Amino acid sequence: MGETLTRRALRDPSSEALSEPLRATLRFLEKVTLTPNDVTGEDARAVLRAGVSRAAIIDALHVAFLFNTYDRLADTLGWAIPAPEVFRRSAKMLLSRGYA
Repeated sequence: MGETLTRRALRDPSSEALSEPLRATLRFLEKVTLTPNDVTGEDARAVLRAGVSRAAIIDALHVAFLFNTYDRLADTLGWAIPAPEVFRRSAKMLLSRGYA
């Protein structure tokens, strides 16, 4: 289910197949990523009204920050992207052990 949800979110983050809290979070992260100077408190309040907790918004922002940084470094330094199975193995490890 997780992989299917991820594919749906990547294909169409506004898809009705996704929950409203997830859609609101993705809209917020897109704005933070693409037009950070336009982000206001109202953008965060809209995510809260969609049912996303403050802690979940903060977690999402931390993850987005890290991946945005990695993407920019990869583009700048020409890093190679690992094969999908490497990501799957890493995801399984993170789900079982966490980031500790």
